[in-house]
Amino acid sequence: MIDPIVSSLKIASSGLSAQSTRLRVVSENIANANTTGEVAGADPYQRKTITFAAELDRLTGADLVKVSAVGRDQSPYVVEHDPGNPAANADGYVKMPNVNMLVEMADMREANRSYEANLQVVKQAREIINMTIDLLRS
Repeated sequence: MIDPIVSSLKIASSGLSAQSTRLRVVSENIANANTTGEVAGADPYQRKTITFAAELDRLTGADLVKVSAVGRDQSPYVVEHDPGNPAANADGYVKMPNVNMLVEMADMREANRSYEANLQVVKQAREIINMTIDLLRS
């Protein structure tokens, strides 16, 4: 039988990795929120999405989280009238990225809190391991 503390460490570390990837994807979306196409009529930056999946760890029997895919949001682009923009079409309209800053900030906050929760699990497991070692020494 595998130690439950080791299992909790593996689960938390998989959560840390998944949320770290999620934070990276959200950061890319925020950084490219105003990135238009390079030529007139070209498509702008398309918002990235992330999908998680459960994965069974055969060694511990624990369900771990993993990133199953980083995809593209298929929602329509926002169109703005900006005739001076190099990416504007003949009518002066520019396609803007389908990135909603409120959604991205909410995703970032949720990912950050999930990351912190997993980090707290790792800290607690380390503390339990250290306490067990101290008990064995005395």
